Amino acid sequence: MITKYTSGKPIATGAVTRVLVPFPMDEFPFAHDVENEQLRFAFPMEPDAIVYGLGEAPRGINKRGWVYESYCSDDPFHTETKQSLYAAHNFLLYSGAECFGLFVDFPARIRWDIGYTRQDVAGVTVDGTDADIYLIRGGSPREIVREFRSVIGKSYLPPLWAFGYQQSRWSYPDAAAVDSVIEGYRAADIPLDCVYLDIDYMDRYKDFTVNEEAFPDFAAFVRAKKEQGVHLIPIIDAGVKKEEGYSVYEEGVQNGYFCKKEDGSIFEAGVWPGMCAFPDFMQPAVRQWFGAKYQALLDMGIDGFWNDMNEPALFYSAEGVQNALEKAAELQGENLDLSRFFALKDTFAGLSNAQEDYATIYHTIGNEQVNHQRVHNLYGANMTRAAGEYFEQTAGSGNILLFSRASYVGAHRCAGIWFGDNHSWWSHILLCLKMLPAANMCGFLYCGADLGGFNDNATRDLVLRFLALGVFTPLMRNHSALGTRDQEAYRFEHPEDFRDVIQVRYRLIPYLYNTFVKARDNDDLLFRPLSFDYPGDPIARECETQLMLGDECMIAPVYEQNANGRTVYLPEDMTLLKLSGTRVEKRSLGKGLHYIRVALNEVPLFLKKGASLPLCRPAPCTRDLNTEQLEIILA
Repeated sequence: MITKYTSGKPIATGAVTRVLVPFPMDEFPFAHDVENEQLRFAFPMEPDAIVYGLGEAPRGINKRGWVYESYCSDDPFHTETKQSLYAAHNFLLYSGAECFGLFVDFPARIRWDIGYTRQDVAGVTVDGTDADIYLIRGGSPREIVREFRSVIGKSYLPPLWAFGYQQSRWSYPDAAAVDSVIEGYRAADIPLDCVYLDIDYMDRYKDFTVNEEAFPDFAAFVRAKKEQGVHLIPIIDAGVKKEEGYSVYEEGVQNGYFCKKEDGSIFEAGVWPGMCAFPDFMQPAVRQWFGAKYQALLDMGIDGFWNDMNEPALFYSAEGVQNALEKAAELQGENLDLSRFFALKDTFAGLSNAQEDYATIYHTIGNEQVNHQRVHNLYGANMTRAAGEYFEQTAGSGNILLFSRASYVGAHRCAGIWFGDNHSWWSHILLCLKMLPAANMCGFLYCGADLGGFNDNATRDLVLRFLALGVFTPLMRNHSALGTRDQEAYRFEHPEDFRDVIQVRYRLIPYLYNTFVKARDNDDLLFRPLSFDYPGDPIARECETQLMLGDECMIAPVYEQNANGRTVYLPEDMTLLKLSGTRVEKRSLGKGLHYIRVALNEVPLFLKKGASLPLCRPAPCTRDLNTEQLEIILA
């Protein structure tokens, strides 16, 4: 069912765990060629065929009609015009008269032209000639996904408390701020399991340090919060501050653990702390060293982390700043006409994540110096691998929460992901929903978006509707940016509405956790497009605003402002559940289109015929849930 084709001498990515005998590209069944040091291939597409996959990517569930790039990109503006986001998930699933899956195991840039240049052709351009291509044929789309998942290894399993509601912001800078958040939730009787610590908890943005003025006895503080049922989750960034006397930096320099330039000097670029060095995560010894650094925070009682800025994100390089200043000096006193002004503006705007800077980074792979652009998409994945492998060795499976911004297939075995720095836009509710099944296809089951949106100012109704989708995503985290409106649930008028929605999540945790474990154990999907279950139904095949959840449920969030409900398509007779706090309203509905009214404090859920749904009583945190006494809701 699955065949491996090899071109050239691919760099090992670790994405595939099963050993398969490779076939030469001469036997690859699709038209292909090599031109300008690029491997290209294409396949025809039938008019009604659907193309799924590519994991965390812009646009819809059906990927037809656009050009996508596999290139981990630090870009917070997730609009329809973009071609890439923070991840590189190179799995594609074609569903037509024949179904097949394609995984291109290649750690650099790939261009996917899915019917953009020609509507009836999908063209793939690999930015190199050394790649492994896996072709999976035969069976239904769901069976093809299972086969792919079976060769890339089991998905990461988080602790049960990681399914609780989580609150984050850039930033809660000190102990008083964290206490204020916890007190706000407890006073409003809204459940809470985690509070996040963004970059300001550190000593001058240095990884694995704590600002002792802001958190005078951090270990005691962590212990006290855990006694309240709240886990503190600190951020870890990829860049290591360049500073004499900082042990992480000095050890990295002494042992040659940082990425180099071609001349052997250490590559440096500016991030939060100013100039940083970047661990060379392509080296096993570096991964072991960096992973062990998490122990400093583990010793203080921390049991969860989020890895960030690991595409890697670069604010600037010294060379880039110097070039920009020289260009600005040349134009001093000049009349800045149209072309000159925008050229100057673009020079400074282009300082961040400049391709010229990436091209100066070198990694050590074995005895070879390899340019970063050949392995760019592995950087964040290997940072997360460093932590995940250390946690597996020291704490065992399922005991430490870990998720990352940048990722590649294979990192799903040791961590989850979140979908990056989104916006408080209504369109991003649907973007989150559409990425869920694609991320699952690539093994990332523990995933979710920043609920309420990270950038911009959220409205009360947006946060409630976003949370109503987040009730079902394994990672349920409310996160917002510096300078935006506070969007903690208790800060809005009528916080009881937020209590109703978040309590629904806690009632569903036994079902969601068990469904997650079942999907993990069976190499299956937690979320599926409706077309996977109803392939002969033309409306279900085109549905992009609803998803199947597990084998029992369908979800259909409200995603428009000022809407009192939405139209839902039922591909079969189902039971509508309106869940709110401890209330459950049931109504049987027949197959077809229905307009469903959904109040802001309600979460709609649809049960399939013959299905049942276990609900527990809500609690202030997962630790206090009674999972033995369940209310069974029957369709």
